[in-house]
Amino acid sequence: MEPLVAAIDQGTSSTRFLVFNAKTAEVLSHHQVEINQSFPKEGWVEEDPREIMQSVYECMERTCEKLCQLNINISNIKAVGVTNQRETTLVWDKETGEPLYNAIVWLDLRTQSTVERLINKAPGRNKNHLKHKTGLPISTYFSAVKLRWLLDNVEEVQQAVLSERAMFGTVDSWIIWCLTGGKYGGVHCTDVSNASRTMLFNIHTMDWDPELCRYFDIPMEILPKVRSSSEIYGWMKSGSLAGVPISGCLGDQSAALVGQMCFEEGQAKNTYGTGCFLLRNTGTKAVMSDHGLLTTVAYKMGKDKPACYALEGSVAIAGAVVRWLKDNMGIVKSSSEIETLAAAAGSSYGCYFVPAFSGLYAPYWEPSARGIICGLTQFTNRNHLAFAALEAVCFQTREILDAMNQDSGVPLTQLQVDGGMTSNRLLMQLQADILCVSVVRPTMAETTALGAAMAAGAAEGVEVWNLSPGHLPHIMSEKYTPQINSDESEFRFARWKKAVQRAMNWETTEPFCSANGLGKKMNGNPWGVPPTPPPIRADP
Repeated sequence: MEPLVAAIDQGTSSTRFLVFNAKTAEVLSHHQVEINQSFPKEGWVEEDPREIMQSVYECMERTCEKLCQLNINISNIKAVGVTNQRETTLVWDKETGEPLYNAIVWLDLRTQSTVERLINKAPGRNKNHLKHKTGLPISTYFSAVKLRWLLDNVEEVQQAVLSERAMFGTVDSWIIWCLTGGKYGGVHCTDVSNASRTMLFNIHTMDWDPELCRYFDIPMEILPKVRSSSEIYGWMKSGSLAGVPISGCLGDQSAALVGQMCFEEGQAKNTYGTGCFLLRNTGTKAVMSDHGLLTTVAYKMGKDKPACYALEGSVAIAGAVVRWLKDNMGIVKSSSEIETLAAAAGSSYGCYFVPAFSGLYAPYWEPSARGIICGLTQFTNRNHLAFAALEAVCFQTREILDAMNQDSGVPLTQLQVDGGMTSNRLLMQLQADILCVSVVRPTMAETTALGAAMAAGAAEGVEVWNLSPGHLPHIMSEKYTPQINSDESEFRFARWKKAVQRAMNWETTEPFCSANGLGKKMNGNPWGVPPTPPPIRADP
């Protein structure tokens, strides 16, 4: 039997465990469990860290049972990789092993007033004040402000920090710590791709930055050790896979870049999940964007290997808009139904949907924006709304692709895509039409999990997966080419841009707003605002 490598794919809406053949990249078995999200207040998004871990254990055990039914020996699994929703923030007690609060999800907006105050205090009110070190704008999206909120507003977190029991981590750190023993010697680590999304990590020195930690007033002793994306971090301590090394770790968008084999400078991919994330490999150079994109660490494939960087366009709401139409509005009964409804309409008939539920991410970075549906008439029905929702995903992708083309000066001639929404053929055709370039979708859609498995299998001490160019597996794909003329595409895109402007500057937290509780003081501290931060030097 050829060697197998497994991957834990812990996303915003579900957890999956997949087992791949390390020679062919074929998926032999998998299991998936949905994750509940809670919305305790308007703009708040949380998940239960215990439920996340329970889903990981359940997916692993069910997959191992399925392999046994297929007469595949699980002892052939030589390594496990981890990929995860990025930025989502957890603090737990290293002595009890218990989380001290729910995980604050990347989409969460409770820190909006903190962010506004930090920007107001920055020289020239510049949201890019920290970008020379972090590659990121000051935003509710990243972990530092979420962690600051926990430190200011959750007494259990405060007490644990004082008694040196607190551990901070993104979801990857929590999973690896639990799987490698938890309170009985679990490994507290993260990889460079996840660390680069915290706003506490210097993407040039490749380590936690003391100055950034002082700026946000974060105690450095609670941070995990930063490791490469491909090395043995520790070994599974229990369950069917006890003794198997955990040897790959990548944030989900970095994992998709690897799974799409985008190892060359200039290669790019777009992932359609809860959000939408376009990454372009910039090689060993951290390229700063002039058009609202992020500079992020893509991967570092081994302790002694160089770090590779990417430009990223991040869209908060993609698949989440379908979930909203289903769960909040009852307009569709299942996620798959949206394609049927949209196809029945064939057009939005002038209806435009800007799903700025968590503000607008790239290229605007405008937390005050909110969702808007405009262009409604008495003719508009749910089919047109379904079509407008799919178009919104495509228009948002067009905005970040345009920004990326401007930054690089070399327009992409086709777009490689992956993620759950890419099974929607109408969406893929719409995307090709709105971009005016071909869209290429691999028939094996599990590229995020594949990337984590590749990193794990290639790690020193495992070495069952060869990542050299001549040995990469060939993945079959299908291509969607533009079917409408570019004038029509440009007209629709211009109308979309007009709708985006209507969505701007809707929600502000100053002065205090009683309607939604934003801006209320908790424990005498307005939404976890840190003390006036010390200045950050302008030199990298």
